Amino acid sequence: MEQGKSKTVSESKIEMHEMVLPNDTNLLGNLLGGRLMHLVDIAGAMAASRHANRIVATASIDSVDFHQPVKLGELVYLKARLTWVGKTSMEVLVEVFSEDYINGVCTFTNRAYLTFVSLDEEGKPARVPRLVPETDSERAEYRAAEQRRTERLKRNNR
Repeated sequence: MEQGKSKTVSESKIEMHEMVLPNDTNLLGNLLGGRLMHLVDIAGAMAASRHANRIVATASIDSVDFHQPVKLGELVYLKARLTWVGKTSMEVLVEVFSEDYINGVCTFTNRAYLTFVSLDEEGKPARVPRLVPETDSERAEYRAAEQRRTERLKRNNR
C-alpha cells in the first residue's frame, strides 16, 4: 500500500458471529470473559489487517467494559471498526452484542478498544493508510481516540 493512500472507516469494518457453546461458558452459563476477549482480539485484528493490508500485532487493550452477559446458546455478534490511525498503529473499537436468534432480540453487551501495529514481512512496524472519518460520529470518535492515545502514552512512559 502506498504511503499516500487513505481509507474510510467503512472500508475496513468487520462483523462476525459465533454461537456460545457449553465449552465457552462458566458455571452460570455465561460466555467466559477470556473467550470473549479472544473473539474481540480476532475481530479487531481483522479490521486492522483489512485497513493496513498487512499482518498486525496486538499492542494494547485499553479497556473492556462488561455490561451484560452473553448466555449459552445465544449468538455473540461483534462489530469492529477503526477509530484512529497513526504512522504504524491503529486503534480499533469492537462492540459486542448478544443475539437471541429465537426471538430476534439483540442486546449490547460489551465494548473494547484495542491498538494494533502493522508489520512488514520482517516483522518490523510498517506504515498504514490514513483514516478518513466521514461522519460526525466518526470524527468525534477520532478525537476521543487521540485522547485515549495520549493517556496510553502517559501510562507507558511511567
